[in-house]
Amino acid sequence: MNFKKAFEPPSSPRAPRKQKQRLIYNIFSTSLPFVVLGVLGALGGKNLQKFFSVLILGLLLIPAPPLAAQETPTETPTETLTDTRTVKPVVVKAKADQGWTYKKYLKAFKKSHRVTHLSATEFARVQDRKPAMIKDIRHYLYRKFGGANPRLLKAFEDLPREYFHYDYQGGVDFSKSAYEFPPRTWALGWGSALSDYEGQAYMAQLAHPGPKEKVLEVGTGSGFNISLLSRMAKEAYSIEIIKPLGQAVSNVFKPLGYTNVHTRVGDGYYGWKDVASGFDIIMFTCVAQFVPPPLFKQLKTGGRIIIPIGQPFKHNQILYVYRMDRKGRVHSKKYIPVYFIPMKGTMGATAAQMGIAIPGQKLAKHPKAKPTPPLEK
Repeated sequence: MNFKKAFEPPSSPRAPRKQKQRLIYNIFSTSLPFVVLGVLGALGGKNLQKFFSVLILGLLLIPAPPLAAQETPTETPTETLTDTRTVKPVVVKAKADQGWTYKKYLKAFKKSHRVTHLSATEFARVQDRKPAMIKDIRHYLYRKFGGANPRLLKAFEDLPREYFHYDYQGGVDFSKSAYEFPPRTWALGWGSALSDYEGQAYMAQLAHPGPKEKVLEVGTGSGFNISLLSRMAKEAYSIEIIKPLGQAVSNVFKPLGYTNVHTRVGDGYYGWKDVASGFDIIMFTCVAQFVPPPLFKQLKTGGRIIIPIGQPFKHNQILYVYRMDRKGRVHSKKYIPVYFIPMKGTMGATAAQMGIAIPGQKLAKHPKAKPTPPLEK
């Protein structure tokens, strides 16, 4: 942005016309006295001619009145600078990343017991792409909700997404692909995936965690989503059913200083019964066929459950929100079509009994009928 041009007063559209008026005035005021003097000389009267000579000489010494007072006033530098700020660029976003350096990235990766091959040059390029992601999220939420939660945008700004780009089954990082556009999902191993940032932003804004609330996530995955919620909530809990993934991801939070994130390996169908007084928000990052009944018992009054409902690996999944009112009644509302990996464990077994095939789950087999013994003769 050229601030020098921003402070230059814009030229008035009437400027050429004003210059012509000034030129005509100067010619008229200069030639008129001599015309009058010549006329008086021709008519006679030396005393009268001397008097008007002195008068005309005095008029010539008076400067021409400025016409600037009649011109359209220009904008002040302050107003012009305000207009140039209508597009909010990268200033605020850069502040959020001042504490995150390549050295800290390497140190955190090492403490999380992972290996990264991201170079310093690639790290810088990744950071350069981050403001574009924040801008895309802001526009996306504006289209969907009419505005973006400032606390949510701040959480996205503070979170180093590249730190969570890791294939745990293959033991390889893909950090250099962070803040990609268009947004997409990324494989983490064992059939799990890191969701795209637009979808995560949508669900987080829908949940709207408060600073005094407790959140439960079913499906830890990469750990990014629960980290995002932990920046807005008081306490954040997450359950992962895939044991090697859940154990590995449990190491990524402490190096970042996220002490309010609690994870464990288990079946999310049964929730987290040990947490006193239950949860304000329960969010599923996997598709289920229904809300597990135990989770309604762990939902606080006024709480909400955000869950994709539908068949696994089908494009008929819908994001639902269930809310519990003060009388303990549950109200549901459906929102947008989504696409998530299937929920495993008890939910998967239930789906298998319903005849829905899920990788890793065996379809329920009907017991074979015993052969009828032969009739005795």
